[in-house]
Amino acid sequence: MESDCEFRHWDELIPDALGLIFSHLPLQEVLTVVPRVCKAWNRAVTGPYCWQEIDIELWSNRCHQSDQLDRMLEMLIPRSSGSLRKLSVTGLRNDSIFSFIAQHAGSLKTLKVPRSSLTNSGVVSVAEKLSSLTFLDLSYCCKVGAEAIQAIGKHCKSLREFCRNMHPLDVANVVSHDDEAYAIANTMPKLKRLEIAYHRVSTEGVLKILSCCIFLEFLELRGCWDVQLDNKFFKDKFPDMKVLGPRVIGFYDMINDWEDCCSDYLSDGSDYLAWEFLEDGVMGEFYEDEFEHGWDDNFYADNAILDMELHIWPPSP
Repeated sequence: MESDCEFRHWDELIPDALGLIFSHLPLQEVLTVVPRVCKAWNRAVTGPYCWQEIDIELWSNRCHQSDQLDRMLEMLIPRSSGSLRKLSVTGLRNDSIFSFIAQHAGSLKTLKVPRSSLTNSGVVSVAEKLSSLTFLDLSYCCKVGAEAIQAIGKHCKSLREFCRNMHPLDVANVVSHDDEAYAIANTMPKLKRLEIAYHRVSTEGVLKILSCCIFLEFLELRGCWDVQLDNKFFKDKFPDMKVLGPRVIGFYDMINDWEDCCSDYLSDGSDYLAWEFLEDGVMGEFYEDEFEHGWDDNFYADNAILDMELHIWPPSP
């Protein structure tokens, strides 16, 4: 039987097939091991085939030096040759690297940049270049406000999912987020999923969103303590909408409740839950003397020492 079959060697696979396979490997191996196997594999990982989806969220969460994070993005994103569809990274330190991302965002559909130090002016200046986005995560970006959200909504007409969850400690001194709620309502009418956990948004702000975003299928309101809308209201007015909050429930009840009512969204939505906040860990160092791309810094983790703690927020007052 085997004699009748034609087997193809790994180095004879077409580059896009190799790229699809290599995209499932850890980043460290793709950059340091795969290119040295053979010329065909080296061509595959230096071409666009591996980099249409770039997920360095875990690595960037442990990276404490902004220049390393910037250089990693400046190395990987151009490899996509304009075909980048998805980018997941956390903790961008400045607007300039966000501008660099936007310059290569012609095909970008999904962008996750939580916990980043972006500013209103930085987002506004490049929002037009992000027009192809359908999913955007700006959770825990404390320097971004209504001005940036309005610019995103104005230019990103295809946006269907928007994540803007916050950390309770970051909003402790915020009087109101209603300006953000109105910006969402006025510029993002086609949203199907919206997450604004722990926002200081009022009942009026939420009602404005509900009246304008008529295609909403999922709304995250946990920790929005100023919203005086109960489950009965949503069941009567929006029976087909899945809503979490405003009440914050216990940890085990949360898991059951989330699985029961939101199982359809777990794979597509934000990776950040409002009740979960992971502290930055300590990352070990991996030194590659002959790293082919010329980096002489300690880039990768040989031993990752994770010091991550799960914080359960108190119930609503």
